[in-house]
Amino acid sequence: MKTCKDISELLSDSMDRPLTWRERWTVRGHLLMCRHCSRFENHLHFLHKASEHYFPNKVSTQNSEYKPR
Repeated sequence: MKTCKDISELLSDSMDRPLTWRERWTVRGHLLMCRHCSRFENHLHFLHKASEHYFPNKVSTQNSEYKPR
């Protein structure tokens, strides 16, 4: 079982690279049980969208796989 720290790192990584199917499965399973990590995922998505708005040419959108719940 992964810790919240591990999951938060994977969520951050998901912004930069596609996660493996095993990593995605692990993250989704953890998010079903952990409201704190779910909130972190929502905050991460919000910050990503805000940075796209204020710095449209600076934010990498290479990972189109990231889709928050």
